[in-house]
Amino acid sequence: MDERAFHFSILVRQGHARRGKILTPHGLIDTPAFMPVGTAATVKCLTPRQVVECGAQILLANTYHLMLRPGSPTVAALGGLHRFMGWDRPILTDSGGYQVFSLAELRRIDDDGVTFRSHVDGATMRLDPESSIRIQNELGADIIMAFDECPPLPAPREDLERAVRRTVTWAARCVACHHHSRQALYGIVQGGLDVALRRSCLRSLVELDFPGYAVGGLSVGEAPEEMARLLAEFVPEMPEERPRYLMGVGTPADLVRAVGSGIDQFDCVLPTRNGRKGYAFTSTGVLRLQNSRFKRDPGPLDPGCACECCRGFSRAYLRHLFMSRELLGGTLVSIHNLSYYQALMKRMRTAIETGQFDRWSSEFLSRPVRDDPEEP
Repeated sequence: MDERAFHFSILVRQGHARRGKILTPHGLIDTPAFMPVGTAATVKCLTPRQVVECGAQILLANTYHLMLRPGSPTVAALGGLHRFMGWDRPILTDSGGYQVFSLAELRRIDDDGVTFRSHVDGATMRLDPESSIRIQNELGADIIMAFDECPPLPAPREDLERAVRRTVTWAARCVACHHHSRQALYGIVQGGLDVALRRSCLRSLVELDFPGYAVGGLSVGEAPEEMARLLAEFVPEMPEERPRYLMGVGTPADLVRAVGSGIDQFDCVLPTRNGRKGYAFTSTGVLRLQNSRFKRDPGPLDPGCACECCRGFSRAYLRHLFMSRELLGGTLVSIHNLSYYQALMKRMRTAIETGQFDRWSSEFLSRPVRDDPEEP
């Protein structure tokens, strides 16, 4: 790995929480950082400029979806993923492992890789460590992920043990075939909620000397409290001088607890997926804009937010858009939700810098938060 292209530095620590920076070929990332999910080379409903205006410095795209269409050779021929999607900031690509196990039909897993039927056209496909890395090399992301096995939770211990064995073996194969020095390859730690398995997996991955380490296999069926306990015990044991990435998580409270455990990077579909459904994250809790109480509400979505949605549109108008099935509603609430998440990350970075994170996070997690009930 070329340290001139990728470098992580910790600027301030408070307890286990860290404030840092990641240098990549396409710019700096302030950590803790939240990465919007652009699965198929787009953050749904939003332009790259809108994503930047929400405060994002890096986004995520996915190997599984891009291998199916348009295919990594096509993206490479068109100048790589950054040029293809019009995004000139850092990109992280997931390896495709989670999507194969969660989306693909008729999959067959063996020690060499996974054979599956595409959810797009039913074609039989194969994905293994070597092909996952080749595809990610062709896509050209700044940070790429090792191919791993992600079991659902709860799972029998023997399934978790097998997933850990395969994840470690596949990680070594990923390292062996990855030769792009300007792309940082992260290893992924599996093991479910079993701390001993997590430690065993981590020890083997550390021997491979990855420039970053991810915690995978969470937010896949376990209770939030179980995830929080696992992170609090395990994350501080991860390599101190390497970025730590919690994959696919989560709610605002999840993020605050995880930062307190020492996590530096996050991704999650919640802000945009919920935004397209009319669910807004606000300073007072989640609002469901299709509820009738917003029909004549002239107020902004969140009075404390300065995003394009909150500056220009009322709750009544947003509700009208969703009730009329107008696509603009999903765009506007997605803009707000991403802005809320990015503002939350900025507040956490500031709290760490000023030595106030413990107090701030305790107040954040203890305050009453409204969650609008579904109307009958």
